[in-house]
Amino acid sequence: MTMSESMPPTEHNQKYFVIKCGGSILNQLPDSFYLDLVAMKKQGYHPLLVHGGGPEISRILDKLSIQTTFVDGLRVTTDEMVDTVEMVLSGKVNKQLVRKIHRAGAKAIGISGVDGKLFTCKQSSESLGRVGEVISVDNTLIEQLSDAGYIPVISPISMDEDGETLNINGDEAASAVAQALHADICLVSDTPGVYEAVDGQKVIFRTLDEQKITSLIEKGTIIGGMIPKVKGAIAALSDKVSSVTILDGREENALLKAVGHEPVGTRIVRKEFENVTN
Repeated sequence: MTMSESMPPTEHNQKYFVIKCGGSILNQLPDSFYLDLVAMKKQGYHPLLVHGGGPEISRILDKLSIQTTFVDGLRVTTDEMVDTVEMVLSGKVNKQLVRKIHRAGAKAIGISGVDGKLFTCKQSSESLGRVGEVISVDNTLIEQLSDAGYIPVISPISMDEDGETLNINGDEAASAVAQALHADICLVSDTPGVYEAVDGQKVIFRTLDEQKITSLIEKGTIIGGMIPKVKGAIAALSDKVSSVTILDGREENALLKAVGHEPVGTRIVRKEFENVTN
């Protein structure tokens, strides 16, 4: 079933579609990526974009001679750097994406977890500094913007109960939004999905569940940076999120294929949905 033949979204099938773009892929995304967003909106779907911005944050912090450290892959966000992190994510990166969506022909609005108190958060741990975790999501602003024809572009910056700024991991923010909206997630990266090399060729696993992923990690098929990516995808699955797709954002019409459940990247599902493609 192609995207043009797929059922239009209704209250009975997912109309929201959460797209998470890491900072490392943002500058590589082609114009076709943003045109896919426009096409999705015209077909009645409600795409929304959650973004990171790690490389740009690191670049600015280096220019300011502020040292960056990481714990378990998460940036330690000190009081000294938190305003810079917010400036880069909610200011520079967020508005760059909004402009690109506008140029593609759709309307977009950049927001963060602070706006409309989208995210209710608490500090994760003292060791990470001003890093937070999402406790709950208020869908009101997202639903109002989407219904008004806008594509929300969400910066993963929020605040605690005292109004102090917190830096939220982008994958965790996207997962929280998807669960609140009962929407599937697409993780946009620079890899075609989870694959193994066979005779020098990349053979992509089109569908995986937690059991298969665990086996592939144990066999050494899934290695390096793909391990936290698939583990994050598994963690995002719930009774409210049925699938997470990992795909290459540079591939032509990748987003349209993902929302139409056509073969693209790797779709990670709960085992009971493994054979469900529509």
